[in-house]
Amino acid sequence: MSPIEPVSPASSPVSTVSWSDPARERSFHAWLDSLQGLGLVPGSVRPASADASFRRYLRIDTAHGTRIVMDAPPSHEDCRPFVQLARLLRAAGLQAPEILAWHEAEGFMLLSDLGSTTYLQALTDRPDQADALYRDALAALVRLQGLEVRTQVPAYDRALLLREMQLFPDWYITRHQGLVLSEKEQAVLERSFEHLLANALDQPAVLVHRDYHCRNLMLCGEPGSASNPGVLDFQDAVWGPITYDLVSLLRDAYVEWDEAQQIDWAVRYWEGARHAGLPVRSDFGEFWRDLEWMGLQRHLKVLGIFCRLYHRDGKEGYLKDLPLVWRHAHRVASRYREFAALAQLLEKVAGEQRRVGYTF
Repeated sequence: MSPIEPVSPASSPVSTVSWSDPARERSFHAWLDSLQGLGLVPGSVRPASADASFRRYLRIDTAHGTRIVMDAPPSHEDCRPFVQLARLLRAAGLQAPEILAWHEAEGFMLLSDLGSTTYLQALTDRPDQADALYRDALAALVRLQGLEVRTQVPAYDRALLLREMQLFPDWYITRHQGLVLSEKEQAVLERSFEHLLANALDQPAVLVHRDYHCRNLMLCGEPGSASNPGVLDFQDAVWGPITYDLVSLLRDAYVEWDEAQQIDWAVRYWEGARHAGLPVRSDFGEFWRDLEWMGLQRHLKVLGIFCRLYHRDGKEGYLKDLPLVWRHAHRVASRYREFAALAQLLEKVAGEQRRVGYTF
């Protein structure tokens, strides 16, 4: 992490955090008061970032830099998986936040600060650094997948995979597009889901972050340095398909890469994973097909999640990212005969035309 200039109490900004629950606000300030041995400046609390869940993150000054506060109401969020995974990742040499204090009963947590520059912002500011940034992310992913924690995280099993895909018809097709599928179209979805389930469950299994992409990776040092990237939002980690996090990174919802570049990074990952002894397919063509199909499962899910965030939670900002996620899903469905009918269904629902890309 870059060094942070000390901030004195006198020069600290006034808190700009709003609270809907006065009792929770009082509990928060009482907790901060109990941590004064850490040199916190309570009046400096301000928003750091929002979350797609009920969590929110605040930034607070100290005499020696800044820290992050997680506000996660226990009635909505269980912080224990976050705590467990943060410690596991740090033990493996990954740059995850350090837990400095935790009020488990109230859902308040004090964390080290990995900075405010996400990979997405870094790519916007310095697109020429993309290759170096992604090589760092690929190397970190290999280390993450090397953690043998099968018994310590939930399984990415058939029920969870299917429940995720069902978000696509429930929220994207029915709620967002206002359409009702015919029996024939419903059968198309069910066949497509079965193909995707069979492939995902047949893949070698490792630790899966589940949201390994440019908004959850932080620039914590110069590209190529050991401190890069910082890894966030790992609390939903599971034990599942080895291609899941890679396709999350290469085909995320917020930045689009030429497919030739995706393949280049995928090959680099595949070679690094084999060298590290991870259970990737020995044939890259088979590995790439696994990655494509895994991505299709994820993108159908994300289409549903983004629509749910809008319609249920009032988070409109995710709607602008729907077109890219749709393109990711449609491209894969269009190039494999198993999903030809799904591609046509996607076109009907969104009123778009086919685009094709590389296949093996």
